[in-house]
Amino acid sequence: MLNRLLLLIFIVSSFPSLACTCPPSLLNLEECKKYELIFRGKVKDVKTCELKPGEATFEVLELYKGNATPEFNVLFTCKDPCARQFKPGEEWIIYTRYKQIENAEMDWCSRSRKHFTTDKEDYYLVLYGNDYEDELKFLRKELGLHRLLVKKEVSQNRNTRPDTFQSAIILIVSLGALILFYYLFNRFFR
Repeated sequence: MLNRLLLLIFIVSSFPSLACTCPPSLLNLEECKKYELIFRGKVKDVKTCELKPGEATFEVLELYKGNATPEFNVLFTCKDPCARQFKPGEEWIIYTRYKQIENAEMDWCSRSRKHFTTDKEDYYLVLYGNDYEDELKFLRKELGLHRLLVKKEVSQNRNTRPDTFQSAIILIVSLGALILFYYLFNRFFR
């Protein structure tokens, strides 16, 4: 019986562990310098991972570092052992880096943290040594609040063909510029 138990323990311990191991971090300016974007936001919508990264749309409530529009997308991987779930209505402090101009990529081992209503649920309190409100006070004091970017609406007719009148004007102006260039070139470089 003891041999079977030892064999079972050996077999189970030989499989790779998928435990989340993130290095501990302290709340200070040095830690904040590691990230391009830091904000407090509320999750508006979540698209789960289906053969591509998941996407959480945040309503940015306060911006502490970087540039963001009032609605900002954060891409995330679901297969990371440290991955957590975003749910609409949750409030988060996000520490991240840009993936593209309009979105960022979630690093699950960053200082990003979810807001819990009670300290008993807040496992970040043990992990980081400070609660959500203390972190907000630090960010407001040390980094300050930044203005959000205004999201510009992209015109839908950017690549439309000019009508006949516009084409005629473009042709006449182009022809005039060509004749002027020819005249100036012959006059000064002959």
